[in-house]
Amino acid sequence: MKLIKCFVIGFVSLALLSCGSTAKTTVQTVDGSLNDGVDASAYQGLKRTVAIARFSNETEYAKGAFYDKENDPVGKQAVDILSAKLAAKGKFLLLERADADKIQAEVENHGATAQKVPADYLIIGSITEFGRKTTGEVGFVSRSKKQTVEAGVNIRLIDVRTGQVIYSEEGHGEAETESATTFGMGGVQGFDATLSDKAISAAIEKLVDNIEKTCMDRPWKSYFLSYDSDGIIIAGGEKQGVKVGSVLPVYERGKQVKNPQTGMMIELPGKQVAKVTVLMVGGTTVTDEYAIVDLTEGAINSGNLSNYVIQDK
Repeated sequence: MKLIKCFVIGFVSLALLSCGSTAKTTVQTVDGSLNDGVDASAYQGLKRTVAIARFSNETEYAKGAFYDKENDPVGKQAVDILSAKLAAKGKFLLLERADADKIQAEVENHGATAQKVPADYLIIGSITEFGRKTTGEVGFVSRSKKQTVEAGVNIRLIDVRTGQVIYSEEGHGEAETESATTFGMGGVQGFDATLSDKAISAAIEKLVDNIEKTCMDRPWKSYFLSYDSDGIIIAGGEKQGVKVGSVLPVYERGKQVKNPQTGMMIELPGKQVAKVTVLMVGGTTVTDEYAIVDLTEGAINSGNLSNYVIQDK
């Protein structure tokens, strides 16, 4: 009898120790790795100019009777997530395109005219998959519940100068939360709406790394603004990563030829003809930044500045 009593006490004690377990949430990116947050490392190099053109929701998620394609909350959410992750890299100058009409209206309210800044690269994206499921187990003294959300996101990166898609990929993300009770004690979560946000964010996570790599593998470019007795001035300044003392190569532009295979005009590689050293940077925004430089090697024709490009990694 004492042995049975000890067994019951031990069993109840063990069960009570497992009571009150809290819910656990896990977020996984496409490659299965845990999402540890954005990369906040400081970047000191030359930056690329990127604009997000649009992000559409191609699934049936969040499409009710009053669904408005032009104001899709899921698409706007994806734009915000992607913008935040790209900004955290510190390697991009981000241009607003999704709400360009609102910005234009506000500028006009101030009696000004918005300056349209061209992007080097344009991002077009869509949410192509979205699903939610709830599973659980019911035991003799315990219950468990797991909520899982899976999302798929497609991204296309376009080189604005050529109109070509230079990178395209679909990423998948998953977010789940799990909770359990024993002897009716503990916490079982209700519907968790935040899992949708986390799954979309996880799907975008790895794509951001690939967008970064694709853009940074292509050269940064700038152009001459003026070359006279007052000095030599090029476009780009501190916000683009141009720093005093930087030495930048100058290339003569290659000739334009038509590719008979694609029917597109392409610019052949030019040859390096000079180098300039940055003496001073100025300007306050992307639209008015400039750098005063000194021609430290080679020679250029000041009467034909459009024939040159300053190009560097």
